[in-house]
Amino acid sequence: MIKRLDKKTLIITLLLLFLFMLPLFVLGGNSHVRIHDNLDSNVAWYKMLLNSGNYTAEVGTANIPQIMGGAPSRDIFDSEFVGIVWLYALFNTPTAFFISQLITRVFAFLGMYLLARDYLVKENKFLPLAAFASLTFALTPFWPSGMLSTLGMPLALWAFLNIRSGKKRVSHIFILTLLPFYSSFILGFCFFLCGIFILFLFDWIKKKQFNIRFLASALYMTLMYLVVNYRFIYTMFIGGPPDSRTEFEVPKQSFSHSVILSLKNFVFGHTHDQTISWWIILPTILITFILIIVRKEWKTQKLFIGLFLFNLALSFWYGFWWNEAWAPLKNNFVLLREFNFSRFHFLHPLIFYSLFVLALVYLAQINSLLKKAAYVLVALQIIVCFVYNPEIYYRYPTATPTINQFYAEKQMQEIKNYIGKPQDSYRVGSIGLHPAISQESGFYTVDGYVNAYPLKYKREFRKIIAPELEKSKSLKDYYDGWGNRCYLFSSELGKKYLYSKNSQKRIHHLSLNIAQFKKLGGKYILSSVPIENAPQTGLQFERSFSDSASYWKIYLYRAK
Repeated sequence: MIKRLDKKTLIITLLLLFLFMLPLFVLGGNSHVRIHDNLDSNVAWYKMLLNSGNYTAEVGTANIPQIMGGAPSRDIFDSEFVGIVWLYALFNTPTAFFISQLITRVFAFLGMYLLARDYLVKENKFLPLAAFASLTFALTPFWPSGMLSTLGMPLALWAFLNIRSGKKRVSHIFILTLLPFYSSFILGFCFFLCGIFILFLFDWIKKKQFNIRFLASALYMTLMYLVVNYRFIYTMFIGGPPDSRTEFEVPKQSFSHSVILSLKNFVFGHTHDQTISWWIILPTILITFILIIVRKEWKTQKLFIGLFLFNLALSFWYGFWWNEAWAPLKNNFVLLREFNFSRFHFLHPLIFYSLFVLALVYLAQINSLLKKAAYVLVALQIIVCFVYNPEIYYRYPTATPTINQFYAEKQMQEIKNYIGKPQDSYRVGSIGLHPAISQESGFYTVDGYVNAYPLKYKREFRKIIAPELEKSKSLKDYYDGWGNRCYLFSSELGKKYLYSKNSQKRIHHLSLNIAQFKKLGGKYILSSVPIENAPQTGLQFERSFSDSASYWKIYLYRAK
C-alpha cells in the first residue's frame, strides 16, 4: 500500500512552518537572531570574502586583507561553491539570512517526513504523527551557517537507504549531488558519511552483501564534498606554515568530568546541533524505552533500542574525547589535536527525532488513550519549538540586539566619517564588542575571529594583550589553548562582548601594549565602555558615538 499523508495534515504543518518563519520575514533587519558563531563571525566573513577581491583566487595564493592585518588565508573560508555565500552576494544580510533559513527548514521537514514515512512508520494511520514530529525537527534552533549540515541528514539518509534497498530514482543522485553545496562537510556530513560507510561494512560482513551501488553512492557524495571543500582540504593537508590550530590545548579532563560532560551533552546537546529534547522528546523516549523493557518487546523493537544506545554512545564519545587519556596521542599526532573528532554528536538531531517518531508510533499502537497522549506530546514539542523561535528566545530571555542594532551601520558610518581617511589606510581594534561589527562596515581590523590563521600572527598579537592575560587565568588559557577569538581582551570585561549603551560598566585598569598594537597597524580602538586610564595606557580619547537605532555607545580612542 502506498502511504500518503492527508491534505489537512500537510496544510497544517506547512502553515505552522510558515508561521514560525513569519517574524523573520516581516521584521527583516529588526529580527533577533543568534549572535554566537553567526553575526559575530560567519555573516561578517561572507561580506569580507565577497569584498576582498579574492573570492575566486587560486588556492594558496591570497589572504583576506580586511581582517587581522590580512593574516588569515582566503582558503580557510568557504569556497566559491558553497551556496550560502551566493545568497549574501545577491541579497542584503537580513534577506539572505531569511532565505537560508527557509531553504533549510523546508528541506529538513521534507527529509524527515520521507525518512519517517518509508522507514519508521509501518501504517498509514500514523503518518500524521510522523508529519508533526518531522515539523518539530524542522523547527529546531540549528546553527545558521551550518545550513543543511544537520537538518539535511534525514533527506540524505532517505536517499541512501533507498539506494541500499535497490530503488532507482533520479532524485537520489539529485539529492546526493546538491546537498554538498548547501551543507558543511567538516561540521556535519563527514561524520554522517562515516556512518554510511559503517552501514555498508555491516551489510558486507554480517549479511554477506557487497552492495556496489550503495558503496558507489557514498563514495560519490564524499567526492562531491571534497570538490566543494577543496580549499579546506588544501589548508588541512597541504597548506603552508603552522597555523593557530597547532597550539590547541591538549585535553586535561578527569574521568568524572568526562562522564558529566557526556551526560550533559546527551541531555542538553551542543550549541551547533541543538535538539531541545529535554522537555518533551527525551522523557518520551525514556518512557518508551522502559515500556519496551517491561513489556519484553526488545526483540521486536531492535531499531529503537539500537538507536537509543547508539545516541548515548555518541555523547560518551564526545565527553571522553576531551579526557586526559588522549593527551599522549594528541601530543604526537597533529591531526588529532587540530581536527575535532568528537563531532559525531552532529548526528544527534537525526537520531533523537527518529527516536521521537518511533516512540510516538509505539505509544499510539498500545491503546487509544496513549494514542491521544502521543498527539499531545507532539503538540507540546511544537509549542517548545515556538518558544525557542529566535525572535522569542533572543528578544526576551537573553535580550540580545537585533541584526540592525548589532551591526549599527549608521553609527559605524559616523565613526568612519569622523576619522575621515580611507579605511584601508589604518586598522582598528575592538574592546567590549565583537570585531565583526566594524568589519561588517568595511573597517580593517587587527583583531578578529576565524577558525585558523598563521601561528606567527597569534604570537605577535599576544604581545598586545599579554599584560591583560596575566591578570586572568581563564583568559590566558582561552587565548593560549584555543585563540580563534583573537580579541583585545580586558580582564575586567572577561569573555563578554555585549555591553549596551545603557551599561554602567567601565574599565579602570586597562593594560595593553599599544606600541605592539601600532606595530601591527592599529590606529584606533572602538570600545563599548569608557576606559578610565586611557592616557596612562597610551590612548587618546577622541569622542563617543550614540545612535537611537544602535545597541551600542561606542567610545573612540586613538593610539598616541
